[in-house]
Amino acid sequence: MEVVIAITLPIFLVVGLGFGVTRAGLFSVPDMRIFGRFVISIALPALLFNAIAKRDVAEVFDPVFMGIYAGVSLCALAIAYVWFCHVRGMPLERAGICMMGVACSNSGYMSFPILLLAFPDLAAKVLAMCLLVENLLMIPTVLVLIALGRGRGAGMIWGIARDLLRRPLILALIAGLVWSVFKLPIPAVLGQGLGMISTAAVALALFVVGGSLAGVSLRGNLGLASQISVGKLVLHPLLALGVLAVAGAGLSPELQACLLIACAVPMLGVYPIFAQEQGMEGLASLALLMTTAMSFFTLSLALVFLM
Repeated sequence: MEVVIAITLPIFLVVGLGFGVTRAGLFSVPDMRIFGRFVISIALPALLFNAIAKRDVAEVFDPVFMGIYAGVSLCALAIAYVWFCHVRGMPLERAGICMMGVACSNSGYMSFPILLLAFPDLAAKVLAMCLLVENLLMIPTVLVLIALGRGRGAGMIWGIARDLLRRPLILALIAGLVWSVFKLPIPAVLGQGLGMISTAAVALALFVVGGSLAGVSLRGNLGLASQISVGKLVLHPLLALGVLAVAGAGLSPELQACLLIACAVPMLGVYPIFAQEQGMEGLASLALLMTTAMSFFTLSLALVFLM
């Protein structure tokens, strides 16, 4: 239990610090957006490039891990689709936002810091694989479903693909792969500079999570937000546990644990931004706040189980 507390408590202390100083007025919620842009556009891409470019491609990408993570996330998405569209009777474009909250994890801001403390040698590798699945499969799938629900055609789908391929994280992944495949050397000065930038990623990402939540209103559809939260914190990791029990033999115990953690963290931090176009940012923010608060307990339980 001491090991679990040593992992989770520092993580949520930094989240709490971001929340506290933002509520106290030392920083504002718009400040968090600027910090978040630095993390997602500069610090994490630098970390990813450094991690991939220095390794052989076969060392970075495990097809079994990526296949299971993708399959589990798609299963969570399918179950959420049945629940929100057919059981609750929501239109597809609104149900799509709820589905995103259930099936798309916050790998950059939440699972990576946890993995860095629990499995430091695997953290960057797992982050690269998770981000690849999330950005090239999960998020586009949900956005396409939302576009179809709104009656938009192929032009909208092409626009989604174009925007995703312009993201700094994807560009860093591609650049790292090119460096790795052609075994290009990284100049010492560049490597040191990227390393310095990378060190800012973890603490600032957690700080941004807390600071962003400081501006969340508790008004909204509490019942629907609770269903999204339970789907993310309970359904997603339980599906991972079930699939790993059946098909996880090809993964080391450490990678199995990393995959379970990746599924057990809250939904992606920009969830409310995706929800804005549907007028559901209040619901998304409430679900994100609830999920982040409850994840201290669910992640602690998951780590107790894994340890």
